[in-house]
Amino acid sequence: MASEDSAILSEQPATPFHDIDHYLAIPRVSGLALSPDGQRLVTTVSTLNGKGTEYVTALWELDPAGEKHARRITRSAKGEAGAAFAATGDLYFTSARPDPDSPDDDPVSALWQLPADGGEARVVLSRAGGISQVITAKDSGATFVTASVLAGSADEEADEARRKSRKDNKVSAILHSGYPVRYWDADLGPDQPRVFAVEPGEDKDPGKPATVDAAAPLKLRNLTPEAAGMLRNADSVVSPDGRTIYTSFDKPLAKADSRSVLVAIDVATATHKILLDREGMSYFAGPVSPDSRTLVVLSESDTTPRQAPRVKLHLLDVSAPGEPEDNLRPLAHEWDRWAIKAAWLPDGAALLVTADDDGASPVFRITPAAAGAGAGEDQVTRVTLDAAAYADVVVSPDGLSAYALRSSYEFPPEAVRIDLASGQVTRLQAPAERPRIQGSLERIEATAADGARIPAYLALPEGASAQNQAPLLLWIHGGPLGSWNAWTWRWNPWLLVARGYAVLLPDPALSTGYGQSYIQRGWGEWGKAPFTDLMTITDAVVQRPDIDASRTAAMGGSFGGYMANWVAGQTDRFNAIVTHASLWALDQFGPTTDASQYWLKEMTAEMALANSPHLHVEKISTPMLVIHGDKDYRVPIGEGLRLWYELLSKSQLAADDNGRTPHRFLYYPDENHWILQPQHAKVWYGVVEHFLARNVLDQDAPLPAELGL
Repeated sequence: MASEDSAILSEQPATPFHDIDHYLAIPRVSGLALSPDGQRLVTTVSTLNGKGTEYVTALWELDPAGEKHARRITRSAKGEAGAAFAATGDLYFTSARPDPDSPDDDPVSALWQLPADGGEARVVLSRAGGISQVITAKDSGATFVTASVLAGSADEEADEARRKSRKDNKVSAILHSGYPVRYWDADLGPDQPRVFAVEPGEDKDPGKPATVDAAAPLKLRNLTPEAAGMLRNADSVVSPDGRTIYTSFDKPLAKADSRSVLVAIDVATATHKILLDREGMSYFAGPVSPDSRTLVVLSESDTTPRQAPRVKLHLLDVSAPGEPEDNLRPLAHEWDRWAIKAAWLPDGAALLVTADDDGASPVFRITPAAAGAGAGEDQVTRVTLDAAAYADVVVSPDGLSAYALRSSYEFPPEAVRIDLASGQVTRLQAPAERPRIQGSLERIEATAADGARIPAYLALPEGASAQNQAPLLLWIHGGPLGSWNAWTWRWNPWLLVARGYAVLLPDPALSTGYGQSYIQRGWGEWGKAPFTDLMTITDAVVQRPDIDASRTAAMGGSFGGYMANWVAGQTDRFNAIVTHASLWALDQFGPTTDASQYWLKEMTAEMALANSPHLHVEKISTPMLVIHGDKDYRVPIGEGLRLWYELLSKSQLAADDNGRTPHRFLYYPDENHWILQPQHAKVWYGVVEHFLARNVLDQDAPLPAELGL
């Protein structure tokens, strides 16, 4: 028996990153929900199904004290999501798993409840169009859901009948009268999102015997019947007293434009009032103060061809008389960071936010200055001091601790407790251990010609040295308004570090976390500062004795793919280029993407002419691997198809007389901007490894057998 165990252990890879199947099987943690009494903390964990073809989610309970093991509290083939605690301590979630009390019904995403006192989960509300999200009021029993209705439906019965008619007649056609019509990978319409109040209902069969633990009947009351399509992609929050919901309406404007306006929905009357609506500005609702009197508001200014957006926080006194504009005040506008709204402290004296900051995304405390004459400035204090990224922040009822998901390029998201007085961070017991990484991560930087810092992370393979130089991969992040500061499952450097590569993760101009001026450096001029920053930091890294300057490649996705295409037409310094979901012809991309009203504010005809990679195709002499999903609506498949054709017909490595070329095109008929299906992610990494081995290492690596080649 001992010899059998030894054989099994010997088959294990050195780390999960040395074997793609082991990597894909790592459990993935997302989201946090804290009970009102602070005694229960719930997260969502995604794991591979038995066939390895999709991730299935389940809810796990963590011990806020960090003493007890994590335990799984839901289990089904369909998975569960959207956990939210009610004021009673009951846990709500959504799931499309079958209802044991209605086994013959076609399962849709329904509202389920795990009672606070224990017991099995049960369906408490189901409807033909499903349930999308649960929202609960902290201090009252009020519960709300977001769900979609067909535009012409007057009530739930009509909606169910219309859905059945479309399904039975196999009709998928959508008639549009406005813009947009698609979003990322989803077709918009004919259903539209609404916000509903969940209220006590009437028993449909009052004379029928019921089980002793039957759930009380519930019904939905539509709070936004006139919203049309304006609630698409809106984040809604509810006041702790349950009386008001704050959200954004995507207000249609002339010439297919729109802006987000801040709206208050009165729960009792189902009427709404526009609070903030200003030309050139969009507003989004943040958390409501514990006394329900103050709303955090996030504003984002419209872009112009020369001006990047400005993202700011505000406080809106929703209890004060007069016009909302008069009761809106800036919050920490002197702080040169883009904050993400998070949570109030229980006493209402301060709130916690996160913000990208120099290669991390820490938790910050903002203490608003006292009102009145002589008041000082709002105080911003960094709470967490490590080089990690925090998300999903929730605060304990006593205000002494916060809980969050923390990640960095050294570990995936994990639940932690933060001591708000000291900033000390404690890992909670998790469903799975941290995956072991073999290699090291360094923070480095270079200096641009204009004096700006160009920061980066450099992931190095174990044993890299002057005697054992590592080939270099330049990875270019997407966005472009983003930062390499948090773990990512889709672009994970350690898989290629495990194969001996060094991976450079720079934050060039347009990156967040370095102030407004750093974003402005590249605005409207994608081919200038962002490109020269990338080349400057690469120049610095290849001077290192542990890096092999003769074996390099550039890789990027989305905007990073755009930049990879631009690099290909500007320099021949790299041995290979990988471009995923990439912009190729900017004049074509602008009007065909799913959000033209956003991109075309910056992307004028002049900007497209000056920065479009397709105009330099004749100069491309580097082998390129093009990757694109057919269901990508953000960067439509036409970009990838045109790039592929023009590489084969116009580049310096165009197809020869026998149709041969070193370029390759990895096409996914049923994937979108992101490669989400695990079996396709496996192929993605396998093809990338093969392409890099051939063109960077001058070696052969097998193609994934699943390609059938």
